[in-house]
Amino acid sequence: PPPQLEAEMEEYGAGDLLSEAMCAGARVVVVEDCVEAPAAFVLHLLLKRALAAGGGGGGGAALLALAQPFSHYDRVLRKMGCNLSMHRKSERLHFFDLQGFPGGTQGGAIADSLAQLYSAVQRVVETCRAGENAGRFTVMIDDVSLLEVAANGSADDVLDFLHYCVTLTSEMNCSLVVLIHEDIYSSEDGVGLLAHLRYIADLVIKAAPLSTGLATDVHGQLSVVNKGMLIEQRPAKGQKVWSFHFKVKENGADFFYPGSRH
Repeated sequence: PPPQLEAEMEEYGAGDLLSEAMCAGARVVVVEDCVEAPAAFVLHLLLKRALAAGGGGGGGAALLALAQPFSHYDRVLRKMGCNLSMHRKSERLHFFDLQGFPGGTQGGAIADSLAQLYSAVQRVVETCRAGENAGRFTVMIDDVSLLEVAANGSADDVLDFLHYCVTLTSEMNCSLVVLIHEDIYSSEDGVGLLAHLRYIADLVIKAAPLSTGLATDVHGQLSVVNKGMLIEQRPAKGQKVWSFHFKVKENGADFFYPGSRH
């Protein structure tokens, strides 16, 4: 591959199909999953790559965790060869434990809680970007569906919060990666949040079960849609839509085209 592509592949941590399918300039990445095909593993991979990215100083990340405690991410990432405790100590990883968020507030106080959370995220990003070795910085939300539950179902407040985060990506040249459970929004009422996320995304990564049903050596199908129209945002082969199978392993995941194994 040309030197620029090699550098990009190195930045994303590997030359696998997912890395190839992702455009280098994507600022807003939406990961969609469902009960039959959970995509937390994609978040774990992107977190590992975010912390490995960038120049000599490496990259940084803020993880807004509503789904799991720190010990869970630490255990999973350690098997993938990434020591989150070390990254947290060196302040490359900023972990926001939001499992108790927003702490029993009611009504209009939800908006205030989200505003305070955004201010805390903004401070972390600004501090990291100001450092001499500032590599690429990524803000991750695991996950938006739980953030909406925490906000007492107020999609408008969550959308405001996400809008601020998106603005931050362009102001501070960082990325936003969010996980959302698509099957929760199959009814008409909640479809607004999902549709809005798809609209603001540069890149949508969607995990789905195999149409042929369960298989032992394949866990599901991943489709990657590049919405970035800029030439420099196009992935390696200029493809806009990629589709391939995945198998989740303890130390990561395998990606391959249907029928290409064995």
